[in-house]
Amino acid sequence: MSARIAAVSEQVGGYQGSHGGPHLATGDPLMPEAPAGFERAFDGLYRLAYRVAYRILGDRGDAEDVAQEALARASLRWSQLADRPEGWVSRVASNLAIDRHRRRRRTPPTPIGPLGMVDPHLGERGDLVAALRRLPRRQKQVMVLRYLADMSETEVALEMGCSVGTVKSHGARGLASLRRYLGTGEGGGNDVRAS
Repeated sequence: MSARIAAVSEQVGGYQGSHGGPHLATGDPLMPEAPAGFERAFDGLYRLAYRVAYRILGDRGDAEDVAQEALARASLRWSQLADRPEGWVSRVASNLAIDRHRRRRRTPPTPIGPLGMVDPHLGERGDLVAALRRLPRRQKQVMVLRYLADMSETEVALEMGCSVGTVKSHGARGLASLRRYLGTGEGGGNDVRAS
């Protein structure tokens, strides 16, 4: 039994394991069993949500929390997402990570461990979050799906319900805006990912 699925099930409202497979609590009309398709897709979606969150937050624990929350929300909407959940999960994970980053900035960090444990890219991540928040919605979606979730232009077009040319256009505008916001100039390349 996957500990991650158990954690997500607990977030959604209870967990019982019968027939050896993880599923949401039964017997409660508000908590039906998780669809089999969700269980099959869980590991890949979890890795995707974690990757997006980690690239924004740079903290494994926070990225795990965001990934679990994104998958808990996906399980509740699975009937609408089952055909193509990757884009939705990526967008939810990025929004949750950006919100978490914003909340984290309001709370002074508690120093733990030696100074060498500090994220060397913390400032860059903060700048990236601020820049992403300034982008128009469609440009932000392309930046998240294309560069944080590592989707191809074709996959992004399918997720967003538009043409590849539209993805390229939003992508070019989004990259130009990010370069301007981040002060990297035109020679900064196409890699806007935080490590």
